[in-house]
Amino acid sequence: MDLQEKYKLLQDNLKSLGSVVVAFSSGVDSTFLLKVAHDVLQDKAIAVTASSCSFPERELHEAEAFCKENGIEHIICKSEELDIEGFRQNPKNRCYLCKRELFEKIWDIAKEHGIQEVAEGSNLDDNGDYRPGLMAVEELKVKSPLREAGLTKEEIRELSKQLGLPTWDKQSFACLSSRFVYGETIDENKLSMVDKAEQLLLDMGFHQVRVRIHGMMARIEVLPEEIGRLVEEATRKTVWEKLKEYGFTYVTLDLAGYRTGSMNETL
Repeated sequence: MDLQEKYKLLQDNLKSLGSVVVAFSSGVDSTFLLKVAHDVLQDKAIAVTASSCSFPERELHEAEAFCKENGIEHIICKSEELDIEGFRQNPKNRCYLCKRELFEKIWDIAKEHGIQEVAEGSNLDDNGDYRPGLMAVEELKVKSPLREAGLTKEEIRELSKQLGLPTWDKQSFACLSSRFVYGETIDENKLSMVDKAEQLLLDMGFHQVRVRIHGMMARIEVLPEEIGRLVEEATRKTVWEKLKEYGFTYVTLDLAGYRTGSMNETL
């Protein structure tokens, strides 16, 4: 099936839902999904964004701006993961605990608004990594239209570019809690440290970043082709000084470079 056929299948599948709430994070996948859902269902497609300390303010503002610009009804719900029993201890099923609580709240919102379905933005590539959150998706009968249409991340980026979406080349993002080693306690202060460190690197022009936290040590991941720029004297010094200021005791660079799910390598 070629790309346009997958796109048509996605449109048809979304239209068949009748009405849908899209879990909207303002990332590449959920932005594309929301755009297509709104194109085919109009006001029968609405967006819900969860606000929490593990979700950066910049992402929330981008979500609000996108919905306003496109005339999409947008609901922001408070979904504080740190209040979920067991979440702070960062167990291996952390993502399941979070997604279960989040999608239960989104289903409540859907029912309040007379919406028939709930959808989320995982894509075909997500099948290949450790994704306990997808278990919650399955249990709560949340739709995954992008996976169902067989769309990969790169295909979503290409279609997003064709649609003129600003997110077509946006960096991949995941919840800030994913920066913690399994079993290490997650707290508001460390989440803020990670958020500020990643924002610094993005503001400095690095395209894809992760700042993993190990105790009070930062392990920085950037694209392999950008490692050279990070270790240039002025840049290296600025990053080290700023991360120390944010509260990190040690600042390190991961020579393997950026990759998704690097914390899963210990599983």
